[in-house]
Amino acid sequence: MPPLTLAHQHLPGVTVLAVTGEMDATNRAQLEGYLRDVRREPPQRLVFDLSQVPFMDSSGLHVLLTCTTDCLKKGGAVHLAAVQPLPARLFEITGVLSHVPVHGTVEDAVTAALTSSERSI
Repeated sequence: MPPLTLAHQHLPGVTVLAVTGEMDATNRAQLEGYLRDVRREPPQRLVFDLSQVPFMDSSGLHVLLTCTTDCLKKGGAVHLAAVQPLPARLFEITGVLSHVPVHGTVEDAVTAALTSSERSI
């Protein structure tokens, strides 16, 4: 399994987080630590670029949902972009799609994050 690679880009009003590799129990702490380090105050909108995430288990899902809940409580929002088939199936089964906006491309997610109002989880 390739290691999890994380990168981010702060844009005006939104941070894009690019995730590469499988999101699972083996790298949950790495992802949580990275999110703590890159999130800005005041709360802003986050876009997760999941185009290079072929697999996600419940641990990865938990990190995304915890981040989403925290962002919403602080007035921010989370959007997901370019979700691959297996993670998309996990989102469908768990009902995440009704609580976290998912977009086909990073560009669509950034636009939506900057123009839409927050949703509650």
